[in-house]
Amino acid sequence: MWNEKKQTPPADRGQAVALIIFVLGLGTLLPWNFFMTASQYFNQRLTAPNISSNGTSGVTTKDYNYDSWMALLSQLPLLLFTLLNSFLYQWVRTRLRVAFSLIAILLLFSLTAALVQVPMLPDTFFSVTMATIWFINMFSAVLQGSLFGVVGLFPPRYSTLFMSGQGLAGIFAALAMLLSILSNAEKRSAALGYFITPCVATLGTLMCYLLLPHLEFARFYLNRNQSDNVETQQELLSSSEKKELEAKGKFISEPEENQERSSVLNVFKKIWLMAACVTCVFAVTLSVFPVITVRVQTVYKDSPAWDKVFTCVCCFIVFNAMDLVGRGAPSVVQWPAKDSVLFPVSVLSRLVFVPLLMMCNVQNARLPVLFRHDAAFVTIMALFSFSNGYLASLCMAYAPQLVRCKDCETAGSLMTFFLVLGLAVGASFSFLLGTLV
Repeated sequence: MWNEKKQTPPADRGQAVALIIFVLGLGTLLPWNFFMTASQYFNQRLTAPNISSNGTSGVTTKDYNYDSWMALLSQLPLLLFTLLNSFLYQWVRTRLRVAFSLIAILLLFSLTAALVQVPMLPDTFFSVTMATIWFINMFSAVLQGSLFGVVGLFPPRYSTLFMSGQGLAGIFAALAMLLSILSNAEKRSAALGYFITPCVATLGTLMCYLLLPHLEFARFYLNRNQSDNVETQQELLSSSEKKELEAKGKFISEPEENQERSSVLNVFKKIWLMAACVTCVFAVTLSVFPVITVRVQTVYKDSPAWDKVFTCVCCFIVFNAMDLVGRGAPSVVQWPAKDSVLFPVSVLSRLVFVPLLMMCNVQNARLPVLFRHDAAFVTIMALFSFSNGYLASLCMAYAPQLVRCKDCETAGSLMTFFLVLGLAVGASFSFLLGTLV
């Protein structure tokens, strides 16, 4: 029997498992970030010379609204297949789901890289790209949901590492784009190098996942009996983790086997405010990022070098860097408190960023430009992205604290669903806002 052996977890030698968990987190959000950061490349391809029916050539004037469609067709499959994954886990082994999803993502990224060198009509290119975005995010949803389950088997700090890896995915994609822009290579060669990067990263993620079960520390947790009682789990926790759980009121001394899990509806009644808040946070973010923010131009048009990297640096790098800082801030301070009326007020106050960003120096703006200077745009973007990461992390941290330990998994699944719902709602609103600027 497990309790008779009184086993203790082996050491994570060289922090190898910690590094792998971090890489897995990075790999889950690479697809979304690489397609979003490459907005300029796709928009340029969609305005390429087109051959008309009478054989004359000209630049198409059709507005494909790439950024809004990209956001929507990323979030809809994410929403649908996040739900589907909750049923898949009963029928398909986690190892197969993760490996198959990573291989599919690798093949789709390879297709995108190959299409860089293939001349295509804008309509055809748009259709192929949208289909690729749909399928790549479909597999990403299964991958992300499956890996969240795997990471949940490890001690709490490994979940933090996984989330940190996800936060770094955006910076990784933005830096890859910046390097491709700064290279002296021809545009197609630079774009090819950019899309080969996630192919290599996805392959590395797959290798890391396949290596994970062969490490002693990982095997200990992956093979642990899921029906172990709370006393055994307490023995496996470090003193710092026990203090953390005690502070949240989750560390109990008696088994909970006799307690029944609450229904999904009862759990929702306890966390509905946090669910609504996380939906609002991401709905506001996706309604203007990137569809509005990529249209903001620098005032220093006489500096070609800065004009070339302005969007990559001031839009994507600033957003992802400050979002990452915001995600980590709750480990230092958590304000407002979960039961404070200021919390939903602070979430709703982010609505102010919608008009603020729309009144920056947007190309061909219909609205009055109040914040023309680059510094104003960077400041607004920094506050916008920090508040996104900070408030979203607080929502995800507060929700499990409102329910019993037995219901934490249900609460986490519900919060993940409403997080993705917020992304889908924001992507839908981006169509309307895109027509107003």
